[in-house]
Amino acid sequence: MKVVILAAGEGTRMRPLTASKPKVMLPIANKPMMEHTINAAVGAGIREFLIVTGYREDAIMEHFKDGSHLGISVEYVHQEEQLGTANAIGYAKDYVKGHFIVLNGDMLVSTEHIRHLVSRSEDAIISVKEVEEPSHFGVIETEEEKVTRIIEKPKNPPTNLANAGIYLFDDVIFDYIDKTGKSKRGEYEITDSLQMMIDDGCSVGYEILTSEWIDIGRPWDMLEANKVLLENINNNHEGTVEPYATLHGNVKVGKDTIIRNGAYIVGPVVIGENCDIGPNCFIRPSTAIGNDVHIGNAVEIKNSIIMDGTKIGHLSYLGDSVIGTACNFGAGTKVANLRHDNKNVKSMVKGELVDTCRRKLGVIMGDDVHTGINTSINIGTVMEPGSSTMPGEVVMYKRKTN
Repeated sequence: MKVVILAAGEGTRMRPLTASKPKVMLPIANKPMMEHTINAAVGAGIREFLIVTGYREDAIMEHFKDGSHLGISVEYVHQEEQLGTANAIGYAKDYVKGHFIVLNGDMLVSTEHIRHLVSRSEDAIISVKEVEEPSHFGVIETEEEKVTRIIEKPKNPPTNLANAGIYLFDDVIFDYIDKTGKSKRGEYEITDSLQMMIDDGCSVGYEILTSEWIDIGRPWDMLEANKVLLENINNNHEGTVEPYATLHGNVKVGKDTIIRNGAYIVGPVVIGENCDIGPNCFIRPSTAIGNDVHIGNAVEIKNSIIMDGTKIGHLSYLGDSVIGTACNFGAGTKVANLRHDNKNVKSMVKGELVDTCRRKLGVIMGDDVHTGINTSINIGTVMEPGSSTMPGEVVMYKRKTN
């Protein structure tokens, strides 16, 4: 069986983090998001993959190549224009036969769930998640083990089973994709294709997600995914840990990295290669630090993702944040991460203030951002790639590129 990964839009919802032509894929727990997805499928015994590319195509192909270095086979097909999920899946028509699985490149799913899908034999299987507010999702209506109707964001949902966007298909799906017209959104919706299959009497079933599932649609979703994935890391120190550094729990340290005296690290934490950590810093759980990162003296970091080549100057504080590549924190930079009224943090997305559904959120910082000494960054701030601050500046919500 082959897995088709829809990656043409991988990361497009998180472009505030990257330059216009990103050279690398966004990492979670120090690996690209899509690699975690592929690893889950490999754990279920799958070795053949087709990646539908578009945005980030060069970075994806450079990372995965033909897959042989990972013990798998990877093929690619380019989606010319993003015209909906059915359109993207349609590009796989000449690459698959019989049953195949469809996964999204910016979604985490467990090996356990993929195993369940592989065991099914219907014409189509829709993965669903039991949710508290189904009216916010596409919902399925069922009769025994079959799906009878798919309803988009119903006011009065007949069930609490939300479409999770993970599918098993027989290649008959392509006949229905060919007959699918554009929706009101101007896209070819796979749910419309599925409804036609149901109406024609095809066997369309469902599989309930009981394990972890995270749709990484916004930058702050990376923090939840990072936390989940770090729970499974092993304690492994390939670098140098000086005698008076303290490491508790599972802490993974990469090659040529030095953990200097006085550093206090509480796992789960992963630190990449060629990093310089400390002295006298405090790194708290659920933190992922990439390669070539420098963490200075008396820095405190918690529950954050710090990408390659970033430098955090001494006496800085950073919590619940996502930091891009090659950023530079001036000494004494502080990031606030909690509203005083204990309400959810809001963040600016495409000019609109949105509820992040998080009680704690610091900064979402794009690549190559530089802060002046003693900069203060407010909760939920988005800093665009290449932006900078003056010494002592207070940054609120969003700072535009210079």
